[in-house]
Amino acid sequence: MFDADPKARADLRAGTLYAIAGEAAWIYYGQVTPDKAIGFFRRREHNLAGPEGVLSSNVMTTVVVAHPSIGRALRSGRWKNLGRFPLHKELQKIRYSVQWPVGTLNVTVWAGGKPSHDTRVEDPAIQNMEIIAVWDAEYHIPQRLTADFGEEEAEWHIGGPIWRERKVKEETARRFPDQPWHRLPQDWVPTGGDQE
Repeated sequence: MFDADPKARADLRAGTLYAIAGEAAWIYYGQVTPDKAIGFFRRREHNLAGPEGVLSSNVMTTVVVAHPSIGRALRSGRWKNLGRFPLHKELQKIRYSVQWPVGTLNVTVWAGGKPSHDTRVEDPAIQNMEIIAVWDAEYHIPQRLTADFGEEEAEWHIGGPIWRERKVKEETARRFPDQPWHRLPQDWVPTGGDQE
């Protein structure tokens, strides 16, 4: 945890860099994108790193974080504003996400905030795209970063990209076989146990 700042407010200008207190005392880093999502870097350590080192790392994932929750996380000391820096080159690209309506295997791919095309959930081309969702800075992001980093076992129910959301649905169906709303459709294509 960082020092609490009771007057802190979220800065959602592109390039703002945050340090995030994760699980097991790891510190992760994220930068605000032009569309106000947060791109998290494949970098973590137990001591705060300098911005230059962070910004030379690869981007691990980009998600939408509820804006009010960022301010709350800054005030509680779970996030720390490190300042504004040039936007990482990977975060300058168009962000793709997937809208997956309940009860169907048909999905819509969105590119840069606009619908692009429809496909099915098992389409190999979309497996690493994010489900359209909003994550809470304090209550969701630490677990999500553990799952994305992938070195420790994460909670089974942590979703994110399509391939992991598919696994969550399979595991939910396995754990709750007597609940009809958790059954998989007959035309479900299994994940096969591995990342697509």
